[in-house]
Amino acid sequence: MFGELALRFVIGGLVVSGFAVLGEMLTPKRFAGIFGAAPSVALATLGMAFVTQSGEYVSAEGRSMMAGAVAFCLYSLVARRLLVAHGAPALAAASFLWAVWLAVAVALWGVFLR
Repeated sequence: MFGELALRFVIGGLVVSGFAVLGEMLTPKRFAGIFGAAPSVALATLGMAFVTQSGEYVSAEGRSMMAGAVAFCLYSLVARRLLVAHGAPALAAASFLWAVWLAVAVALWGVFLR
């Protein structure tokens, strides 16, 4: 177990570093944070699953990540609308949108992934 965690740490660090370099090469610079976070963790997780699990498991993980990404895109679009256009308080908007993300992710799981 410790070896797998250490390997995840190393792979995740390498992938985060690679995406950070990619983000620094692009403009605007705010893309650096986007490329340094979720994609690197997802790739590290999928890489470890590919090595240790079956192809069916890895496929299910990938589909689950795509469903979560779709739900997060909806979260982001609605957050912008609530925060910028309507001036909603950030804590209230984030709390509400967490529930929206969860509902969309569970619905997508129920329809496409189950």
